[in-house]
Amino acid sequence: MIRNAFAYVTRKSLKSFIILLVVLSMSVLSLISLSIRDATNRASAETFGTITNSFSMEINRRVNQGTPRGGGNVRGQDIKKIAESKDIDGYVKRINSVADLDGYDIIETKETLASQSEERAKNFKRTVMLTGVNDSSKETKFVSGAYQLVEGQHLTGTDKNKILMHKDLAAKNNLKVGDKLKIKSNLFDADNEKGANETVEVEIKGLFDGHNKGGVSAAQELYENTLITDLDTAAKVYGNTEDTATYQDATFFVKGNKNLDQVIKDLGSLDINWKAYNLIKSSSNYPALQKSISGVYAIANQLLTGSLVFAGLVVSLLLLLWMNARKKEIAVLLSLGFSKMRILGQFMMELLFIAIPAYIGAYFLAGHVGKALGNRILQRVTGNIADQIAKQSASTGLGGGAEVDGFNKTLTSLDVIVGPNALIYVVLFMSLILIVSVLISSFAILKRSPKELLTDTK
Repeated sequence: MIRNAFAYVTRKSLKSFIILLVVLSMSVLSLISLSIRDATNRASAETFGTITNSFSMEINRRVNQGTPRGGGNVRGQDIKKIAESKDIDGYVKRINSVADLDGYDIIETKETLASQSEERAKNFKRTVMLTGVNDSSKETKFVSGAYQLVEGQHLTGTDKNKILMHKDLAAKNNLKVGDKLKIKSNLFDADNEKGANETVEVEIKGLFDGHNKGGVSAAQELYENTLITDLDTAAKVYGNTEDTATYQDATFFVKGNKNLDQVIKDLGSLDINWKAYNLIKSSSNYPALQKSISGVYAIANQLLTGSLVFAGLVVSLLLLLWMNARKKEIAVLLSLGFSKMRILGQFMMELLFIAIPAYIGAYFLAGHVGKALGNRILQRVTGNIADQIAKQSASTGLGGGAEVDGFNKTLTSLDVIVGPNALIYVVLFMSLILIVSVLISSFAILKRSPKELLTDTK
C-alpha cells in the first residue's frame, strides 16, 4: 500500500504538486495567523502587565467640575482611606500644578508662538507644567511609554525638591543631572487660588525623553515643558503641603491574590463621598490599545478560519476530480480483491506523502513571511484607529499632550515567532481537513461496484 501510494504520487507529479501547493499555502496562512495571535498575547501581557491589577480614582465630572483650570481635586484624606485598605498593595498619587522657570527658557515651536496672544506670551513666557508624584516609575506617562527615562533615576516617595526634566529642555538651558535650579509660583495661573508666591530650589535627578504625537496649541502642552517633581514641590508652588494639597488622581495597586472587581466593590463601604469620584480600572485608560489588540485578533481569526475553510473546499474539489479520473483503477483494485478500507488507506497515504513536505515547507516559509505580514496587519489596524482618533479630536477640539497621547497609545510592533506549538495545531487541523476531504471525495465512488465504475463514462 505504501509503495503503491508513493508510486502514484510520483507518477502523477503535476496533480500532486497542485495539492501540495494548496496545502502549503493554507498551512502557511494558518501558521501565521496562530503566530500573530500568540505575538499579540505576548505584546498585550507585556503592555498591560503593570496595570491589569490596578484602578484609578478620578473626579466624577458630572457633579464635580474640578479646579478652576479643570484639573482634578481629589482629597488627600480620601486617597489615604483607600490606601489603608487591606487589599491595596501600593499606590501612586499625582498633583498637577504650574510654575515658572527662574532664569531659564522653555521650548517653543512655530505653532505655539503663532497661536499665543500678547498677554499669554507675557504671563506664561517661562511657564512649565508640574506633575508631582510619589513614584515616577509608575506615573501614567511613563507607564504608557509616552515618557522614557534616559538618564539618572526615577523619583521615589522619599525625595524632596527633586525633579525629572526633559532632555531637550535641559540641553536648551545647558543643564544636566545633579544641577540645581529655581522654580517660582505663577501668579496668573487660575489654579493658584491662594495667590502663592513661592520659590523652590530643586535638583535634577533624571532626564526623560519623548515627543508629542500630534499638534499642540500651547507651549505647555509640549512634552519638553513638563517637569516631573516630588509631591512636596508640586504642592508648595500653590502654597500647600502634601497633606493640604488636592490631587489630580490616584492609582491603586491591588494585591495579586485579590479580585480587582471585588476590591472595587468592597471599597464602596468606606466613608467617602463617592458621588464626587469614579473608580476606573487602569486598563480602561488605554482604549486605543485595547482596540488595536482586538483588531489584530479579529484579522488573525479571519485569516485562520478562511485558510482552513478554503483548504477544505479546494482540496475536496481537487480530490473529487482526482477520484473521478481513477474510476477504472479503483474498479480493477476492487476486482483483484482489495478491500475498500485498503484502497481508502492508500488514498490516505498518498495525501500523507504530499502533506509532509507541505508542512515542513510551511514551517520555514511562515517563519520568513510571518513577521512582515503581522506588522502589515498591525499597521492597517492602527492606521484605522489613528484616523478615528483624528476625527474625534477634530470634532471635540481636544488638545495635545502626554496624557492624551498615552490615552491614544496603540501596539507599535509584533514579534511574530512561528513556534512548534503552532505547527502541531496546524498539522492536526489540516490533517483532519484532509482526512474529511478524502472521505467525502471517495465515498460516492467506493460504494459502487467494479462493473458500475467500468461502465461509467461520465
